[in-house]
Amino acid sequence: MFKRRTKRSILASLQALLYPRGGWKRAISYVWHRIRRLPDTPETIARGIFAGVFTTFTPFYGIHFFIAAFLAKVLRGNILAALLATFFGNPLTYVPIGIVSLKVGHFLLGSTFEDGSHRSLGGKFLAAGNDLKNNFIAMFTDRTADWDNLLRFYDDVFFPYMIGGIIPGIVAGLIAYYLSVPIIRVYQKRRKGRIKAKLAELRRKASKKAESTSDI
Repeated sequence: MFKRRTKRSILASLQALLYPRGGWKRAISYVWHRIRRLPDTPETIARGIFAGVFTTFTPFYGIHFFIAAFLAKVLRGNILAALLATFFGNPLTYVPIGIVSLKVGHFLLGSTFEDGSHRSLGGKFLAAGNDLKNNFIAMFTDRTADWDNLLRFYDDVFFPYMIGGIIPGIVAGLIAYYLSVPIIRVYQKRRKGRIKAKLAELRRKASKKAESTSDI
């Protein structure tokens, strides 16, 4: 029912991920429009936005939706708002988010973030992925498991990222919260006003029609 008529190629899917159809401005506008129209209080929606934005500063890529939903549940925020707010993390923001989180993490841990000290940051991700793949294959073959690259990735990237993302994640989440509450409140009041005006107009037309019918 929801399948595409023509299957999208891998290149087209990657392109859509990096640059959505209609551009990022339109995509962000759509997400914000959906958030504002959620049927909940501004504070509840904003708590969900906080959860979603904070989650993008964690290194748990692939399960951000689950973490955001869990945090929104704990904070009594709107879960759908949390899921939509994870859009804050996208190919345009992941690099600065990652760099800030890593630098803060290494600072708190007393270590130094040096992207080119042993491998590039991207190289560490690839090396860790290769370790996972090769060690999985080793479970079914006579290969010897090697966790060296994965351990280096944990020490140099994952753990500092996880620790360092807490502070900037909270800061960004709070900014998003306090900006969202008044904007959503104004939008909801205006929307209620428009709905009331439409209902009043419908009542007026119905009353006028009833009067004209009774005159006949």
